Amino acid sequence: MLVILSGVSGAGKDTIKKELMKRMDNVITLPSFTSRQIRQGETEGVQYHFISKEEFEEKIKKGDFYEYDVHHGNYYGTSRELMNEKLSQGKIIVKDIEVNGTENLLKLLKNDTRIVTIFLKVEKEELKRRLIERGDNIQDIEVRLGRLDYEESKINLYDYVLKNDEFEKIVQIIMTIIENEKRIEDSLKEGALK
Repeated sequence: MLVILSGVSGAGKDTIKKELMKRMDNVITLPSFTSRQIRQGETEGVQYHFISKEEFEEKIKKGDFYEYDVHHGNYYGTSRELMNEKLSQGKIIVKDIEVNGTENLLKLLKNDTRIVTIFLKVEKEELKRRLIERGDNIQDIEVRLGRLDYEESKINLYDYVLKNDEFEKIVQIIMTIIENEKRIEDSLKEGALK
């Protein structure tokens, strides 16, 4: 099963994803590939697979990605090989993907893979505060805040839209969603085998 977390930069996707992996068995993440520079505190293969723009474009030509997009001037993409490997092992993949990538993955995988989509909403002032605390520069903050309306215009793609205003509450809600959706997936598989 693939669980997609979306929302603007600063909505809490990465923090929630890490917490879900700590608390739930069989939940993993699948780092995207990106052409952006590695940030302080990041580790290759943990947050992302960091490759050059040229390497990314070569992978596009070879069809190595289920989806890819340019976001804030950098490529981001989901590896076909890595995702298929983890899904075939029965893992629950929690992945943070922006709205265009979500739309592409839904088109490509909806018939073959159980996908649960969750959009995290954050009020604009709260988002601005988080981005400032995170250390983003003013120009990046303005770009991210400017994208808020576009991202929220795609909310109809999502199974669940949740306001991320209290960390523990939102983690508990998402854990419950994953557990319920996994039960549904398992019962559908059992029904198909009969």
